[in-house]
Amino acid sequence: MKFNTKVIHGGQENIDPAYNSVMPPIYQTSTFKQTAPGQHPEFEYARSGNPTRSALEKSLASLENGTYGIAFGSGLAAIDAVLKLLKPGDEVISTSDLYGGSYRLFTSIFKKFGIKFHFVGMSNPQAVESYINDNTKLVWTETPTNPMMNLIDIQAISKITNKYNLLLAVDNTFATPYLQQPLDLGADIVMHSATKYLGGHSDVIMGSLVVNDKDLADQLYFIQNASGAVPGPQDCFLVLRGIKTLHVRMQRHCENGAAVAHCLKTNAEVDKVYWPGFEDHPNHEVAQKQMKDYGGMVSFTTQKGTLESALEFVSKLKVFTLAESLGGVESLAGHPATMTHASIPKEDREKTGVVDSLIRLSVGIEDIDDLIADLEQALS
Repeated sequence: MKFNTKVIHGGQENIDPAYNSVMPPIYQTSTFKQTAPGQHPEFEYARSGNPTRSALEKSLASLENGTYGIAFGSGLAAIDAVLKLLKPGDEVISTSDLYGGSYRLFTSIFKKFGIKFHFVGMSNPQAVESYINDNTKLVWTETPTNPMMNLIDIQAISKITNKYNLLLAVDNTFATPYLQQPLDLGADIVMHSATKYLGGHSDVIMGSLVVNDKDLADQLYFIQNASGAVPGPQDCFLVLRGIKTLHVRMQRHCENGAAVAHCLKTNAEVDKVYWPGFEDHPNHEVAQKQMKDYGGMVSFTTQKGTLESALEFVSKLKVFTLAESLGGVESLAGHPATMTHASIPKEDREKTGVVDSLIRLSVGIEDIDDLIADLEQALS
């Protein structure tokens, strides 16, 4: 089954044996009747499992060419579950330019429980190997990275993690399984903030993990149930509905993203544009190798290079909405230094390129002429 068919039918066989509804029903229940004490056909309590959530988890696994999907109440809850695979004294190698919420979870929550983190630029995969020791258990990557749009060669990193028997987790939120499938490239865990492109309509908060290994899946299902950070059936239904148009939305996101990137690159008020589709992007060859297209995320800095110039730009936008998050049908603009990445110390932030004049755009699916006109009037 090809991807454009999977988004609609993948993992959705016999989703409603009771009435054969075409869409998965919303099972708005907290518990299920048992045939005898401790005996139940499949579901017993909705934290442990729910038919609507099960339908979503099967869909997620199908999209990533995985075997097991696990849904969580948010993307950070999904990351939290991965880190709960570790114990005090273990070490994690993470990409240095990553989502601020991930950085905050690593450094403000798990660091105090005795887990050590190394933040490494992974555009050169060999840089990872020098940080590996007997305590290293996990390599955490994003690609493309948020918000600098750096690309990490998943296959090259996986060769290193396989050599040392380490887990490799890939945050695939920016790319989505439409553009990139990390499990096929050697990753052990693929993570999504399903809030973003998978849901696609800025109306739900959710996270997910997909794996192939049964033992790993069993550990993560146990953590999901024991910690309880699960999504409700209504949210699962919304993400399932969003997934059904993922392919057509991503096609337009990619088209509009390319047009916006080229528009910005020729504007005199813009300094640098970060988008992996440019041939002079330092990781362009990696993008060509492991991605189907270049996505709808674009970052840039203003020519003036000041905080004031960035804030002035976002305040003048009319079609783009100033808001956190990304991946919805509507175009959003964000200022990472004061919004999504404010939790990262300024010195560390700027080392990775997240300077005060950096603006991140989530390019939506509106008419491209309106988007470009909005950017040009805000930059003028």
